[in-house]
Amino acid sequence: MEEHKKKMIAPVIITVIVVLYYILYFVLIIVEVDCLPLEILLGIIPLCLAGGMIYVCIQRIKEIEGGEEDDLSKY
Repeated sequence: MEEHKKKMIAPVIITVIVVLYYILYFVLIIVEVDCLPLEILLGIIPLCLAGGMIYVCIQRIKEIEGGEEDDLSKY
């Protein structure tokens, strides 16, 4: 069990860093761009990427908990 927790640290840290980057990018777009349709268009992209990153992290945690630490070994 302890071994699984150690293997989950890296994906979670990377996910937090990338999601914070996307949120910062979204905030900068909202502050700098004055055109509302352009704000929405450019703002949706990083928010979707952040959601995708969170989804992938959750899937990776499920793989690790299921005992599949090395997902490249099956290829």
